Amino acid sequence: MKRVKLGTQGPWVSEICFGSLAVSPLQGRVSWAEGQDVFRYGCELGIDWVDTAEIYENYGQLAPVLAEFPHVKVVSKSYAVTAEEMDRSLVRARQGLGRDVIDIFLLHEQEGMLTLRGHEGAWQRLCRAQEAQEVGWIGISTHTVAGVREGCLFPGMQIIQPILNFAGLGIVGGTLEDMTAAIRLAHEVGIGLYAMKVFGGGHLGGAPREALDFVRGMTEVPAMALGMSSRAEVEHNIRYVSDLPLGDHILDKIGKHERRLHIAEWCDGCGRCVGFCPSKALSVGGSGCQEQGQENPRGSERKQVRVRVDSCLCVLCGYCGRACPHFCLKIV
Repeated sequence: MKRVKLGTQGPWVSEICFGSLAVSPLQGRVSWAEGQDVFRYGCELGIDWVDTAEIYENYGQLAPVLAEFPHVKVVSKSYAVTAEEMDRSLVRARQGLGRDVIDIFLLHEQEGMLTLRGHEGAWQRLCRAQEAQEVGWIGISTHTVAGVREGCLFPGMQIIQPILNFAGLGIVGGTLEDMTAAIRLAHEVGIGLYAMKVFGGGHLGGAPREALDFVRGMTEVPAMALGMSSRAEVEHNIRYVSDLPLGDHILDKIGKHERRLHIAEWCDGCGRCVGFCPSKALSVGGSGCQEQGQENPRGSERKQVRVRVDSCLCVLCGYCGRACPHFCLKIV
């Protein structure tokens, strides 16, 4: 598999990064052990970096495989706001992953200059961690056009992970054209870029070639984190970017299951999940494309669920599930 350089200051890595959200407990697609097996298989086939985050709660899942492949680089992310919170996040990552150095550490889901300024304490702690060689490179992940456009001008920024796919799914604050323009600006100033949600959280799984070709066609984005939860998906993606033939045994196993966000019947519409959705796909009593509405038993009364999902916007990240106090939300 081809190796690429992230920006002018970033590392050399494989074109594909293993997106571990797909095998994490946060999504629940596979068991803990099955996820380890898929990750191990990716490493055996040449993937040399993995993308995780504190919210995924899978450091312990990745650590044994990372011990087998010490050359594999690690990206982690944190929602930390203050220096103290970031310090705790760094300790959790280093201890949980069994690494003295986290190769790339990002502020998770930054929306633009205002949120970056609001996370100034955490960012300064990251800068000090880099100076102390606790982390290699620093940056942000973002679903917004402003996050890329304004983030690339933020002092010390080296790496940005933007959402990017040919349908524009999940992009906040602008169109696909706006996002690609922001990405070109970031590239021009030397930022290392790698895409996420290339398959639109699974919505574009029926068109894997178009999805991969779109991102590969953008020279400004040399790499992509791909969520893979089976050996067949790993093999398909690696063989495709390596220009190797794809057998029917692989093609028959991918893109067959259409996933959706399920809202359980006991949802009481508290709305805590709404603010955790980076794609603005959830609402309390709202409307949208293919909304999910279910009945909610409360004694002898039944009422309509007040939290709804707009499937046109949902990219199946699963972040909302972690916010739900009643475990109502799950990707199925």
